[in-house]
Amino acid sequence: MKFSLWTQYGARNSAPVFDAFRRSIIDSGHTVLENSLSGDVDVIWSVLWNGRMAPNQRIFNTGKPTIVLEVGAIKRGITWKVGYNGIARHNIISSSCTSETRAKDLGLPFKPWRSDGEHILICCQNPKSHLWANLPTPSDWITQTVNTIRMHSNRHIIVRPHPRAPLRCQLPTSKNISYQIPSKIPASYDDYNLSFTKAHAVINPNSNPGPQAVLNGVPAFVNDSSLAYNVSNTDLSMIENPRKPVRTQWLDTYARSEHTLDEIKQGIPLSKLLIILDF
Repeated sequence: MKFSLWTQYGARNSAPVFDAFRRSIIDSGHTVLENSLSGDVDVIWSVLWNGRMAPNQRIFNTGKPTIVLEVGAIKRGITWKVGYNGIARHNIISSSCTSETRAKDLGLPFKPWRSDGEHILICCQNPKSHLWANLPTPSDWITQTVNTIRMHSNRHIIVRPHPRAPLRCQLPTSKNISYQIPSKIPASYDDYNLSFTKAHAVINPNSNPGPQAVLNGVPAFVNDSSLAYNVSNTDLSMIENPRKPVRTQWLDTYARSEHTLDEIKQGIPLSKLLIILDF
């Protein structure tokens, strides 16, 4: 089988991940092509159709099987996502690691469910990402979300835009809403501050703030493509009394949803992908 690695459209931090995946392909006896339309399977970086990665959308839409490599959220710069035809919950390729201490080894927080939260935090996403496909415009989504919340809660609402997608809409300040501007963490590649202090609940359709909220003991409201779906909420009418399920099994699953470079190089995600590809 021929795998085409589209390295020319990768982010600046993608090279080591492509290298590790390339090694796993070669070691498994398959063929690596570079930036070629002649492959049986395409390997791209991210599903963010923007900047240097924008051409990946054309590749993604060819109809060929597509493997997506992406920066991780568990231990940023150390663990990485590998997905088949996307990076939503049903696309993620999990590690076969069975270590009971994996979550602890990765430094995942696991705080008790909070009972004294104050505000509701709305974490927006980048509309240029495939994860946002079929959702309203960010401004319409915020308006709909705020209106639904106000049917069930009078809590203060904080709207946080995606760090690389500033909002271009006027917030209805009369409804007890404020705006939080993300700040880049100094000396990091692309990390931004995200605090759940005093949050009663977090609303985020299907990106990283959902699982991060759950890990920090804050109930999350997500959709069914979120990695936090199994331990989160979907019905905003429950915003004042969100479910707070047992997270032990979910934590194990989430801890295995990302891979170190060594695991990628060893072919752990590739072995599972080859089963999906029926090869």
